[in-house]
Amino acid sequence: MSEPQRPSPDALLAQARREGRGRLKIFLGAAPGVGKTYAMLCAAHERLRDGVDVVAGVVETHGRRETEALVKGLDVLPARLVEYRGREFREMDLDALISRRPAIALVDELAHTNVPGSRHLKRWQDVEEVLAAGINVYATLNIQHLESLNDVVERISGVKVRETLPDGVLAGADEIELIDLPPEDLIKRLNEGKVYVPEQARRAVGHFFSPGNLTALREMALRHAAERVDAQMVDYMRTNAIAGPWPARERIMVCIDERTDSDRLVRVAKRAADRRGAAWMAVTVETSHTLTLPEADKDRIAAAIRLAAQLGGETAHLQGDDVVATILASAAECNATQIVVGRPRRLRLLDRFSATVTDRLVERGGAFNILVVGDDAEDVRKAPRPAAPRPEPQDWLGLALALVGAAAATGLGFAIDLWLPVASISVAYLLAVMMVAMRFGLRPGILASVASFLAFNFFFTEPRFTFAVSDVQNLLTLAFFLIAAFIVSGMASRLRAQVRASRESARRTANLYDFGRKVTGAATQDDVLWAVVHHVADTIRGRSLVLLPVDGRLGIAAGYPPEDQLDDKSAAAADWAWVHGKPAGRGSATLPAALWLFLPLRTGRSAVGVLGVQMSEDADLPSPAQMRLLETLADQAAVAIERTILVADIETARVVTERERLRSALLSSLSHDLRTPLVSIMGAASSLISYDGALSADNRHDLAQTIQDEAERLNRFVQNLLDMTRLGSGTLKPRIDWADLSDIVGGAVERAARLTRSHAVKVDIDPGMPLLCVDAVLLGQVFFNLLDNACKYSPPGTGIKVWARKAADHISIEVADQGPGIPEADREKVFDMFYRVNQADSQPAGTGLGLAICRGIVEAHGGTIRAEAGLHGSGTAIIIRLPLPQPPDVAGEEG
Repeated sequence: MSEPQRPSPDALLAQARREGRGRLKIFLGAAPGVGKTYAMLCAAHERLRDGVDVVAGVVETHGRRETEALVKGLDVLPARLVEYRGREFREMDLDALISRRPAIALVDELAHTNVPGSRHLKRWQDVEEVLAAGINVYATLNIQHLESLNDVVERISGVKVRETLPDGVLAGADEIELIDLPPEDLIKRLNEGKVYVPEQARRAVGHFFSPGNLTALREMALRHAAERVDAQMVDYMRTNAIAGPWPARERIMVCIDERTDSDRLVRVAKRAADRRGAAWMAVTVETSHTLTLPEADKDRIAAAIRLAAQLGGETAHLQGDDVVATILASAAECNATQIVVGRPRRLRLLDRFSATVTDRLVERGGAFNILVVGDDAEDVRKAPRPAAPRPEPQDWLGLALALVGAAAATGLGFAIDLWLPVASISVAYLLAVMMVAMRFGLRPGILASVASFLAFNFFFTEPRFTFAVSDVQNLLTLAFFLIAAFIVSGMASRLRAQVRASRESARRTANLYDFGRKVTGAATQDDVLWAVVHHVADTIRGRSLVLLPVDGRLGIAAGYPPEDQLDDKSAAAADWAWVHGKPAGRGSATLPAALWLFLPLRTGRSAVGVLGVQMSEDADLPSPAQMRLLETLADQAAVAIERTILVADIETARVVTERERLRSALLSSLSHDLRTPLVSIMGAASSLISYDGALSADNRHDLAQTIQDEAERLNRFVQNLLDMTRLGSGTLKPRIDWADLSDIVGGAVERAARLTRSHAVKVDIDPGMPLLCVDAVLLGQVFFNLLDNACKYSPPGTGIKVWARKAADHISIEVADQGPGIPEADREKVFDMFYRVNQADSQPAGTGLGLAICRGIVEAHGGTIRAEAGLHGSGTAIIIRLPLPQPPDVAGEEG
């Protein structure tokens, strides 16, 4: 029995992601005029009759009467006027549409390019935001606007379509309705003036709207619609666990470099992947030579990679000096079945004598299907030849020093010509060639090779001082010398490039390591933010800032150089990047008119903020390498910021927990230490009232004494609460004055006489004890609390000792009892509020505030207090250390 088919997890995940998102229906046509907008408006009226809320976000009627008639009766959203270069343009009001929140929004011409200054570059990006808000969208699209078909449409029609959108937009549509019209009927509509005005219609029929072009466009539209239907069927089968044949999926890898038509290769790979239902990816290999490429070539590679990402393909930057081996290893690792490569448009000199990368890939890639895409002759002729890079001062210096090196080798050759054979002189020239090539690169190395060859021939081969060669041996020597010079020059320049690549890689690694060290060592969020903005600004040699949410809105948390406020466009870009988790601002596809580029600081949990960067004046946008580094730094910064947020949350939770513990302890203490004396007082008073005539004088005295004792106990409890409250709020300030320690201790012992009736209190104070600069009242309260504590925990009949000694810079005061003692683990905790050592049933009554008050008062005097074991390890000794002040100058005061 076969195992039951289960729904595909990927399909279920995709279905779950669509929850809460609006549905996109695209009315797809082969060419303008087939009736897409008309069909969309008819469908809108049908839904309107069903009671559905429909709003026309933007509808382009192009003056067609039938279309304008259908717009009537619909709720049309007013257009947003945008001024650009002195003219006003009408664009869809995206914010108004999202605020209106209709059930269905009508958006015409999905591939439209918005006026600069809008939030998004393209209208399809506006639609993405509308869908994310949960609004369904009806939209129109012509097949020639698909990015992957751009070069094919140009080849067929001779017209370059400027407005394109990624194929992923069409692939992601929930429903596609093909609006088909035979070429003959469309041409008839053109001639009748139902598409364009008569003059424009005649030009269109002769060019873009020729029968052959329309047939080809119609075929592409039908094929894409059929592919979309097939994809929907597969999704349905996977979601509903319908069994079927599932062949292993193909995977296509397209290789991009600076010498091929990379954009065309990407589109070819995309179309091949669509036809086969295969996954695809674009890769470029970064070698040591890549660093020496002109900026135009680097930009061309970066543009092709961005195009691949827009078309829905994966992208990867591979590292390695053996291009073929790196490509084959990556293809094997990602399980690619086909590799798409192109032939170089222009062959280099060495390529005419050795195999190109494409040739070697075909030769060594036997395990893969290799598709070599050639260039049309027309494409090659149209392709602009890249301008030669403008020589920099260092280039001129290298060329000049190449000639100087050859001259220096010639001088050395004359010096050693008398002692060494002529062949040995060539080594001096090769050394000069190698040094020039390693220092300045290939071109100066080749110039040094040629100059050395000519100088060696002219000055040192027979006949001398002429370029003529007398015999075959000298001719072979010169030939081998030239070949060796070229080889040495190439190898030296390649070594130079590798060294530069290694240094660049080491610099990036050191940059990341330094950044990680800085943010890891930062203790607070402010320290982390400062490290982030300072490091990023140094990396890009520009400006940087971090924005964090405060009460639901982004605000500048740190900036380097300091930045107080953003302009409106930059602030809008920052908000968009934070909400949508994608880059926005300068150089991106969203709000590119902003002055800053913003990268979301995302972690696995959420977006914690936004990183903003502004390049220096000489670099408008980050290079691809800088962008990858910035994204890595943003990821690390997000983790570091989240760490500080979590630490703050943990600290807040700890404070809340401690507050709850103190509240519970206070309530428990209040319920016990208030109720016990009150019950005693009420009982004694009740006895006095009820049995007044029957009580003897001694009994009445005892009851009155009980009332007094319990009232004093209650008063001490309330006083402790008040003192602790004043200490916690900082309002308990010592009133410092000169006082005698013996008087302070004696007063405390006298106040505690009633508590110490069952104990023998011994006071031993050094006779030479100087005056103290303290608050005598507060310090007396400390000794009273210590005596009270000693009485509670010491058995009756035991002694309590108070002694004080003078040291060099402080005095030590000790209050020792003979009670059970305090375990070592609790000796620090007993000074915390409401903390009491657990002594089971024998635990005396108390609040746990006495020692906490003592610590607060002692520390307010600049002293310390601690608990230790008593003499011979029995009992408890509370030791107070107070700083010893300078005594007052009595003689001076009297004089």
